[in-house]
Amino acid sequence: MPVSERLPSYLTPSAVRRCLTHALDEDLGTGDVTSEAIIPPDAHGIASFELRESGVVAGMYIAKQVCQLVDSNLVVQWDYADGDFLPGDLELGTVRGPLRSLMVAERLALNFMQRMSGIATFTHQMVKATNGFPACIRDTRKTAPGLRLLDKWAVLLGGGTNHRIGLYDRILIKDNHIAAAGSLKSAVMRASAYSKGIPVDVEARTLDEVREALDLADDIELVLLDNMVRRTEEGGVDTTLLNSTVELIDGRMLTEASGNVSLESVRDIAATGVDYISCGALTHSMRALDIGLNLH
Repeated sequence: MPVSERLPSYLTPSAVRRCLTHALDEDLGTGDVTSEAIIPPDAHGIASFELRESGVVAGMYIAKQVCQLVDSNLVVQWDYADGDFLPGDLELGTVRGPLRSLMVAERLALNFMQRMSGIATFTHQMVKATNGFPACIRDTRKTAPGLRLLDKWAVLLGGGTNHRIGLYDRILIKDNHIAAAGSLKSAVMRASAYSKGIPVDVEARTLDEVREALDLADDIELVLLDNMVRRTEEGGVDTTLLNSTVELIDGRMLTEASGNVSLESVRDIAATGVDYISCGALTHSMRALDIGLNLH
């Protein structure tokens, strides 16, 4: 399979290179003084990427591009593919070539792999928790600045779906937009006139706001039901309001639940019948997967 075909449509090889070049410049600066001081310039070696805990592995393509960017003489070979769920204590593949270059690439390659694998694994857990319900797990724009396209790709590799990539590919009318426009109706009418085929979504936090959105359903594709899931004193979740809202909408618009979404609550939220569940924690509160690089 050609390398470019592994990427989602929004992540071009040139976009990857721009991201990695910036990251390498940030890390390398004027040179790796430690390696230059210790390692002979003609030294070569081989190292293994080690997965130290179970999870969905993501970022192997990116790690290979890091190595190639550092030095085209670095050769990476993988035994698995991005998106594979794997047990821990496993060798993922190897990198061989000039040792100075390998040392430069090591931390950057691991940073990308650990973060992307953490996002993919968390997403996988969310998706697994909603098995049996139609709801799709969706990301948000709460991504690391400069890493959005990689963060969103990691969500896909974990079995989730992407919402809008940025401010440019979908209209999402939120509370401050409504305040600026004077009313939801005014905001929707302006968005509909402007949209030029761009989908229009609106945020609603109460049943009254949902009723107002329903009056404009012909111009709205999806309603984002924000914080309609409440935490209980016992630590669980109350989905009563969300249930009532989904019943009220009755399929006239797509529905997306957000707020108070966690591994503990996501199945209860999915059981309400919403079409999507968005979770900012997928990308802003992920835990990096433990992956290392060991020199032979």
